[in-house]
Amino acid sequence: MNSSLGKVLIAAPVHQVLVDGLKNLGYQCITEEQITQTSASGHIAGCVGVITSTRLQLDSTLLDAAPLLQWIGRMGSGMEVIDLEHAAKRGIVCFSSPEGNCNAVGEHAVGMLLALIRHISWSQSELIDGVWRRDENRGIELEGKTVGIIGFGHTGAAFARKLAGFDVRLLAYDKYHPGGIPPHITNCNGLNEIFAEADIVSFHVPLLPETVSYFDAEFISKMAKPFILVNTSRGQVVNTMALDLGISSGKVMGACLDVFEQEPVTKADSALRTVIERLVRLPNIIVTPHIAGYTFEALYKMSQTLLDKITLFNLQQEK
Repeated sequence: MNSSLGKVLIAAPVHQVLVDGLKNLGYQCITEEQITQTSASGHIAGCVGVITSTRLQLDSTLLDAAPLLQWIGRMGSGMEVIDLEHAAKRGIVCFSSPEGNCNAVGEHAVGMLLALIRHISWSQSELIDGVWRRDENRGIELEGKTVGIIGFGHTGAAFARKLAGFDVRLLAYDKYHPGGIPPHITNCNGLNEIFAEADIVSFHVPLLPETVSYFDAEFISKMAKPFILVNTSRGQVVNTMALDLGISSGKVMGACLDVFEQEPVTKADSALRTVIERLVRLPNIIVTPHIAGYTFEALYKMSQTLLDKITLFNLQQEK
């Protein structure tokens, strides 16, 4: 064990396996889970590593406040919280851990979808209020439906695996990794096949300039059939105002949303908050507060994944 590798700022909830592992490697861990953007520069100044999630924006200013920084570990997958270009210029290596929570996201997406189409949450809320309605809560089945998966990385692939037993037809489109789609899933060269045939559309894409408002009024207009939207990727992928219009028109039959354009929703601007507050009260909307990948098991797996990658980084540095 090297006892002088330097300080690591842990600015996110992690499993103890990561803390213990970093200490065994020779790092001194400083845990600040409730860190703020304002106070971060003081904590990060002498660190060689940072573990983060969504609390911090590791922009160029914050990166430059850490002249000793060698690596950043991201709990989860969203690398938009890091200025990757500036990090690369500084020679800072960035790790993510989508392998750790993809199963959780896949399960959650299926769970939301089933809750929506079988009216599970809505009928429960009615029963709590003393209302017994069977005919009105008659649901539909997944069997025989066509599901379009946009983005086929770790989470898109996990969602597909969870759906495998439901006898659905799967279409997948991935602009960045088209070769990673298995042969039993239809590999789409673009979105046209999804537009023409999908009953359900699920997003599993990173947040990039080109994926902001990926789902908008134009996307809705190109869909041949009324459909259900699932979004467990990033909130800004779905334009909320366009979704609202799609729901009102009936073109969007329902939506499962784990993420929102502004989070937390309680602090969103008034116009957006008003729309979201109306949508979440509809019987054909299922929402959760960005918890798809936030299971106890995922916390462990993400932590272990990062530890493995940091350990490998150290071994490579020693060669």
